[in-house]
Amino acid sequence: MTDFTMETGSDGVAVITWDVPEKSMNVMSEEGFAELDALLDAALADEAVKGIVITSAKPDFAGGMDLNVIAKMRESAGDDPARGLFDGIMKIHHILRKIELAGMDPKTRKGGKPIAAALPGTALGIGLEIPLACHRRFVADNPRAKIGLPEIKVGIFPGAGGTTRLVRMMGAMAASPFLLQGKLSDPRGARAAGLVDEVVPADELLGKARAWVLQAKDADLVKPWDAKGYKMPGGTPYHPAGFMTFVGASAMVNQQTQGVYPAAKALLSAVYEGALVPFDTALRIEARWFTNVLMNPSSSAMIRSLFINKGALEKGAVRPKEVPPQQVQKLGVLGAGMMGAGIALVSALAGIEVVLIDQEQEAADRGKAYCESYMDKGIKRGKATPEKKEKVLGLITPTTDYAALKGCDLIIEAVFEDPKIKAEVTAKVEAVVGEDCIFATNTSTLPISDLAKASKRPEQFIGIHFFSPVEKMLLVEIIKGKRTGDRAVAKALDYVRQIRKTPIVVNDARFFFANRCIIPYINEGIRMVKEGVVPPLVENGARLVGMPLGPLQLVDETSIDLGVKIARATKAAMGDAYPDDAVDEVLFWMADEGRLGRKAKAGFYSYDEKGKRLGLWEGLTAKYPPADPQPDVHEVQHRLLMAQVLEAVRAFEDGVLEDIREGDVGAILGWGFAPWSGGPFSWLDMIGAGKAVEICDRLSEAHGERFSAPALLREMAEKGESFYGRFGGEDAKAA
Repeated sequence: MTDFTMETGSDGVAVITWDVPEKSMNVMSEEGFAELDALLDAALADEAVKGIVITSAKPDFAGGMDLNVIAKMRESAGDDPARGLFDGIMKIHHILRKIELAGMDPKTRKGGKPIAAALPGTALGIGLEIPLACHRRFVADNPRAKIGLPEIKVGIFPGAGGTTRLVRMMGAMAASPFLLQGKLSDPRGARAAGLVDEVVPADELLGKARAWVLQAKDADLVKPWDAKGYKMPGGTPYHPAGFMTFVGASAMVNQQTQGVYPAAKALLSAVYEGALVPFDTALRIEARWFTNVLMNPSSSAMIRSLFINKGALEKGAVRPKEVPPQQVQKLGVLGAGMMGAGIALVSALAGIEVVLIDQEQEAADRGKAYCESYMDKGIKRGKATPEKKEKVLGLITPTTDYAALKGCDLIIEAVFEDPKIKAEVTAKVEAVVGEDCIFATNTSTLPISDLAKASKRPEQFIGIHFFSPVEKMLLVEIIKGKRTGDRAVAKALDYVRQIRKTPIVVNDARFFFANRCIIPYINEGIRMVKEGVVPPLVENGARLVGMPLGPLQLVDETSIDLGVKIARATKAAMGDAYPDDAVDEVLFWMADEGRLGRKAKAGFYSYDEKGKRLGLWEGLTAKYPPADPQPDVHEVQHRLLMAQVLEAVRAFEDGVLEDIREGDVGAILGWGFAPWSGGPFSWLDMIGAGKAVEICDRLSEAHGERFSAPALLREMAEKGESFYGRFGGEDAKAA
C-alpha cells in the first residue's frame, strides 16, 4: 500500500496521485515524502514524460502534515534533536525545490518539465506548500474547499517553504493574514489573493491541468525569485517601503500576541532575515527558525492540545465504545432566547431538523429570526447562498406546541436557570416524546443530578453546556449526572460531532469544569482591586500572560448582575465555607451603583453611547485607593494563573475531570486560558510540579489558603512527576 502512485498517459503527462489508504483526508507522512521524491525523480528522468500533474484521488487534496513526522525527526537524532529536525526539514525543502526547478538547467533556467497542481478540494498546510512549489495551481470550483496555511493556530508556522514562497509571491504585508492569522479562503478567494492561479469546474480539473502542462513554455516554469532582476513586492527591509512594512508588522505581531507566542516571533524573524538573502539561503533560515519553534516547549504543548488532543476528542476518544452510533435526526430545543436560537442554528446548519419551543409564539419566531439574520450576514460576506439559507431555515420550526416534539430523539432544554421551571418543562417533554429520547439540559451552574430528579428516565438525562455565542464558540461541555447512562453520553458526543464542535465530558459538580475554573480567575482580579492593586495592572498583567480578556473586562462582558446571582446562589449552597465575601463587597457595590457591565454601558469599564469600551472606570480607584507599593506584574500573573490552574487540578483530583486532555483543550477553547501554554496541565508540566508548589506556598502564605497546593500536585512534586508523564498515555507522552 502506497500514498502516491504515478501513471503516464499517451500524451506524455505523468499524473502523480495522492491517496493515503484508509484515510478520508490525505496527510503527509515520512513514507509519503519518500514516495513522492522517488516518483518525481522517475518522471524527471523519463524522456517520454513531457510534464507532471500532482493531484488527489480523494475529494480534497490534503489536510496537512502528520505531526508524528516531526517526532520521528527529533527521535532519529538521538542526543541532538535540533539537528535531526533541521536536517529533516531541509530534506522536505529539497523535495519541494526539486518540483520548483523541475530539472531545468541551473544557468539558463531552460529545459525543465512543467509541473501543475490539480486540487479537487481543501489544501491546507503542506497540502498548499507543495502546490506553491508547482508552476501552476488549478483548483476545482468547490465552495466548501478551504485553502490556506493554518499552522500558526497550533503553535507553529509554515515551515516547508510556505513562509518564504508566500512572502516572495505577494510581499510581507499581503502575506501576513495567511501566515500570522492562518486565514483560510475558498477557491475563488484564494485565486483573488494569488494563492492559486485558476478555478475550474470540477469535471474539467485534470483536463485543464494536463492541457496547460502540454503548452507551457520555459518562461512559464521560472519562479519570479529565480529570475534575474527579481524585486520583492512591497520592498525588502532595506527599501523605504519595505522598512515601513516590517516595522508595522513587528508592532502588529507584538500587539496581537503580547510577546508570548514563540511561533509568531519566529515567523517574523524568518521573513525579515529571509528577505535579505537569496531564495535558497532564505529556505535555510526558515528551516532554522522552524526548528527553533519546534524545540520550544510552548509550541510542543500547543500542538499536543490544539491538534492532537483536540482531534482525538472530536473523533470520540472518550466515547463509550460499546454503544452503536447515535446520530440525531430530530432535535427539540426548549427556549428560543440567544442560547436556544444559537443551538437551533448550529444544528440546522448541520442538517438536523429542529423544533424550537418557547412560551410565546412571538419569542419562538424571534429565535428563528436570529437564525435568518445570521444567514443573511453570511450571504453578504459570501459565506452562504440564498439556497443554503432557505434550506437551513426550512429545518427550523418555531412553535409553542409541545406536541411538535413527537419523534425527537434528543431534547436540549435552554430555559431560565430555575430548577422549578426546568422541572416543569422536563415533565411536559416526557409526556410527548418516545421512551428512547435523550433529554439534555444546557444549564451552566445547576447540578445535573438534582435536575434529573424531575425525569422519569434519569439514565437518559444529561447536561450539554454550550458557551455563548453558540455559533462562534468551539467547546461543548457534556456533564454526566450520577445516574446518566452510556447511551446518553454517546448521544451527546455524537451530536456534538454532528455540529462540528469539540466536546469534553465531565462528572457532575457545582459549576462543572469550565465555570469552576473561570470564576476564581474573575474573583482574583476583583479581589486585587479591593486590595488596592491598580486596575490597569490587573488587566494588563492578564493580557501579557496570554489571557484574551482581563478578569474585569470578562465580568463586564458576562454581566455583573449575573456575577451577583451566582455569588448569592453559591453562598446559599456553601454556607460558612463560602470563600468570596471580599469579592462580593465589590460586586454588590457595583450592582448598587447601576454598573452592570457592557450591556448597561457601565461596569468596571466606561463605555460610549454605542457600547464601545473607552477605558477603566475612574470610580474604581476612588473607591479602592491604590496601595503603596504596587505588586510586581509577575505576582499579579501568578495569582491570576494559579487561581485557574489549581481549580483545574482539584477538578481532576475530585474526579470531575477524568482526562487531562479534556482539561487542557476545554480551558483553551472554553475560556481562552493562555493558549501558548497548551492549557493548565501543560503549563504545570512546562514549569514543573516542584516550581508550581513553590509558587503555591509563597502565594498561600501571602494571600490565603485558596492558593494551597492540592495534595496531588504536592505528591507529584515530591516524585518528580509530570501530568502528561503520569496521566497522558503513550500518545500524549510522545507528543
